[in-house]
Amino acid sequence: MTQAIAHFMRELERAWDAHLDGLLVRRDLAAALASLAAEPSVVHIPAMAGAAGRQSVERFYADQFLPHVPEDLALGRISRTVDRWRLVDETMVSLTHDRELPWLLPGAEPTFRRAEVPAIAVVGFDRERIRSQRVLWDHATLGITHPATAQGH
Repeated sequence: MTQAIAHFMRELERAWDAHLDGLLVRRDLAAALASLAAEPSVVHIPAMAGAAGRQSVERFYADQFLPHVPEDLALGRISRTVDRWRLVDETMVSLTHDRELPWLLPGAEPTFRRAEVPAIAVVGFDRERIRSQRVLWDHATLGITHPATAQGH
């Protein structure tokens, strides 16, 4: 790997870390949007919550995500893999389910229980801007069964 490629990959990490800081630490919509590409997309799986396109992603963050992030939400990184096109973070997310979480558990009333949930974020880039985010949550950890599975499909 050349020094230029290594530097570029560190820039991708910085863009993702700045996005997470704006979104989850500072809860600052403008800061979170600053590292996104012109036409970003985000989807939380298996809830399938998210949006595609700049205005839709901004509305998703402003209306469905930021107002519903638990105050004590914390990320603990397990591993990170980066190449020239994407970044993959494996994290343990800890939180208290003290409010509705439409991006994680749509329709579920708060249980006020503490939870630790494994999550994997697959982040695609357009140069040094975040183009796509697919966040896969382990609902089984929360005792959640996908509706199709619960019905035997």
